[in-house]
Amino acid sequence: MEDSNKISKANSIDDLSKEELLELLKIYAKNWLAHDGCWFLSVEEKHGIDEAINIDRESWRKFTIVEAKRINEFLSLGKNSGIEGLARALRFRLYSTINKDKIEILDNKSMIYYVETCRVQEARRRKGLKDFPCKSVGIVEYSLFAKTIDGRIETECLSCPPEITDNNNYCIWKFTIKE
Repeated sequence: MEDSNKISKANSIDDLSKEELLELLKIYAKNWLAHDGCWFLSVEEKHGIDEAINIDRESWRKFTIVEAKRINEFLSLGKNSGIEGLARALRFRLYSTINKDKIEILDNKSMIYYVETCRVQEARRRKGLKDFPCKSVGIVEYSLFAKTIDGRIETECLSCPPEITDNNNYCIWKFTIKE
C-alpha cells in the first residue's frame, strides 16, 4: 500500500489484496518485535539487564527452533539443505520483513550474514538506552536456527554488541558447514 493514508475496505484477511497482505505482514512483524521488546524491557526494569538477557536467551533457545522448523517445512527444504537452504530460510524470518540484511555466500560450505538495520537497537537508541548486548542471545538464536535447518552448520559471531568489529552493520554472523 503505497499511500499510507489508504484504509482497507476488507472485512477479513481473505479479502485483502496482495499489496495489503504484504503490508499486514510488516505490521505483524513489527507487532511481534514490539511485544518482544516490551517483554524484555519489563523484565529488565524489574530484575535488571543481566537477568533479562538470561531469560531472553532461554526464550530464543525455544522460539528459534520453532521458527526454523516452520520455515523449513513451508519451503520444503528437507534435512540438511546446506548453505543455500540456510540463506533461503533466513530470507523468510519475521526479521527479514523489518530489518535490512545482506547474505554473502562465500562457497557451498560458508556464508556471511550481515544485519544492516536493527529495529531493536534503533528503538533503544531512540529511547536513550544503551545498545542491547545481544551477542550471547544471538549466538543461541542463530546457532540453533542454522542447526535446525542443517545440523552440520556451525555459527560464528564476527561482530555484535557488545563486541562490535564493524560499525557499518549491527551484527555479522558466519555460517560454515563442518563435516
